[in-house]
Amino acid sequence: MDSRTVALIRTTFKAVAAEEGGPEKLARSFYAILFTDYPQVRDFFPAAMDAQRDRLVKAIGYALDRLEEPNKLLPFLAQLGRDHRKYGVQAAHYTAVAVSLKTAMKVYAGTEMWTDEVDRAWDEGLKIIADTMIGAADKETTPPVWTGTVVERREVLRNLTVLRLQLNQPMSYAAGQYLSVQVPSRPRMWRYMSPAVPANANGEIEFHVRAVLGGWVSPSIVGQAAVGDQWLLGSPLGGLGIPRNAKRKMLMVGCGTGIAPLRAQLMAMAQRRTNPKVHLFVGGHHPCDLYDLDTLNSLAVANRWLTVTPVTEHEENPWWYTDSGELAPAHAGLEPRLTGQIGKVVASFGAWADRDVQIVGSPSMVQTTKFRMMAAGTLAKNIRHDPLF
Repeated sequence: MDSRTVALIRTTFKAVAAEEGGPEKLARSFYAILFTDYPQVRDFFPAAMDAQRDRLVKAIGYALDRLEEPNKLLPFLAQLGRDHRKYGVQAAHYTAVAVSLKTAMKVYAGTEMWTDEVDRAWDEGLKIIADTMIGAADKETTPPVWTGTVVERREVLRNLTVLRLQLNQPMSYAAGQYLSVQVPSRPRMWRYMSPAVPANANGEIEFHVRAVLGGWVSPSIVGQAAVGDQWLLGSPLGGLGIPRNAKRKMLMVGCGTGIAPLRAQLMAMAQRRTNPKVHLFVGGHHPCDLYDLDTLNSLAVANRWLTVTPVTEHEENPWWYTDSGELAPAHAGLEPRLTGQIGKVVASFGAWADRDVQIVGSPSMVQTTKFRMMAAGTLAKNIRHDPLF
């Protein structure tokens, strides 16, 4: 698309989103139009639509911000197209979504803003998005969905569980990517999770799940997931990962279960002959939140290219945490634990100018860490994280 078309699309969307309650109103209007005019698509969506509406607006914003960066946008859309095969969507469904979204946008933009030129711009933009997703889905030869059987459940903390699954067939994904997952207790409520281990020929996969207060899915997994449960998993998504020929040093920053995709990458790297130097900061609110230090310590001891620094916001564990009473194991491969907010701690080391940076955690943690690092001199182009939705 030319710059004029991009500007028209972006301007109208931002104008609607900037109004008070604009994003929520737009999402509600879109789904109302979609389900009224195309009732057959309602079965693709969960009964509770709050999270779905929020993700829609964020996904649109993410795509529109990258309309002038096709090298970033098109691979992202292709991944989404491959992932959407799990719903059984067809080309007609993409048309329904495009028509409904444009209708909702037109209603909220108003007749003065929504000119014929704006209408044509949105037609062009939505066609590119749909064609890219449909084309990627049509070319894909992997299954639209995998089945995974829970074979092990380990309660790490009262709100954090590690689950191992056996897939019905091996899945090829890059260490650092994430997948959409559906659990039996929450049908049609797909959620993104990052494997904590690299892909393997045995079809084994591991997820670290923390119950999010007020969430629909994660509390259900932590409280109800059991050995024998069958999960559904979509195609891999995301662009985190370290190429085999990477030369630049790496900085990884992970908080809580955000350590999972970083851990998977480190495990994959440990199987290679040579690697760039990697400094990992792993954070949590309390010392007990650093639940995977044994694994990270083993990786650091065995691989001289890896440095691991634990960070916690508090020196002591919370009142509710009780352990076995045994002494904590020595972690000879780790740096001394630091205290503070992880973004502030990482930024205090300087600009990290010689490093490529990956940040994984909650959306607020990622944004805060990114802004603190940029304020310390880190270039935005050197920082990577997955979409925050």
